[in-house]
Amino acid sequence: MKNMRKKLTRRGFTLIEIVVVIVILVTLASVATPLYLNYVKRANIGAAKTQMKLLEDALTGYRLDMGSYPDGNAGLQALVENVDNNEKWNGPYIKPAIPKDPWGNSYVYASPGEHGDYDLTCYGADGQPGGEGDNADINNWE
Repeated sequence: MKNMRKKLTRRGFTLIEIVVVIVILVTLASVATPLYLNYVKRANIGAAKTQMKLLEDALTGYRLDMGSYPDGNAGLQALVENVDNNEKWNGPYIKPAIPKDPWGNSYVYASPGEHGDYDLTCYGADGQPGGEGDNADINNWE
């Protein structure tokens, strides 16, 4: 009989032990999730700034070949195709296409710009002009 009792040792977890583990996991997730989301927001802003710098470099190449920046009507499309059928065009200046911002919206290009030869803007996470914080616009003149 004593041998039988030794073999009947406890092998599972109690309900309280499982609840404690779940509480610990939920606590860790509640701390880690905001940190992760903040990192993603900063990464998207950094990606938008990098893409805008690439667009600025492509616009500079266009200006060197054509003598001026694309007008507002041709916009950024002039970087990937010869919209004016100009002999000086030596593109495409950016491949394979004009990128979308990290939130899936188009960059806004205006030439002549209010702040320089051209204005290049990304409207941020909300996709609308203006905004503050995470929804703030990203511009090439700031």
